[in-house]
Amino acid sequence: MSTLLTALATAGPLAAGWSVHTVWLRRSLRTARRDPLTGLRTRDGFTRRATTLLKDPRAVVVLADVDHFKAINDTHGHAAGDALLKATADRLAHYVGRDGVAGRLGGDEFAAVVIDTHGTVGDLLAVLHSVLARPADGLDPAVRTTVSLGWVRAADHPGDDLSALLRRADEAMYTAKQARAGVRRAGIGRLLATFSGRRAGRRGTGVAA
Repeated sequence: MSTLLTALATAGPLAAGWSVHTVWLRRSLRTARRDPLTGLRTRDGFTRRATTLLKDPRAVVVLADVDHFKAINDTHGHAAGDALLKATADRLAHYVGRDGVAGRLGGDEFAAVVIDTHGTVGDLLAVLHSVLARPADGLDPAVRTTVSLGWVRAADHPGDDLSALLRRADEAMYTAKQARAGVRRAGIGRLLATFSGRRAGRRGTGVAA
């Protein structure tokens, strides 16, 4: 009996230490999957959640790119550019809500997956486009720009994975940017390449399998 009690007494602190270590690891993993500037999920965290959401036939993939972002940095400084990215991220996260996911893929490019419960995502994205164009709170009103949005309904392309859907949304976004249309939906079927030679898999659009 004494041997058993001794073993338990020895194991207690070890188990407690391992428990603390496990909690620390989980917190570290969550932190690693969050972009330090915007608080949105990084590519890895976004991919994991987005892949799960795409099992819902109402899922919609959105790609957002800040227009003329380099000019903002060059003219007003990186601090202003960072504040603009943070405001964009906050507004996108508010639009997505708890039922969807938003992530920063890199630089001034963001992605989201939302569940189009009421079939009104096109109208809602038009409103979001207007919201994203508003000046960021606390910044000089001159520090402003628009955000081009491209989106695709996953159900229109049942054989596509997240990477393929992001490429379609990326092409639609670039078309919107070139036409200054603000928001563009990816066409049903193969979206024709643009004359500018836009390549699938541009920075930020690819995700790990």
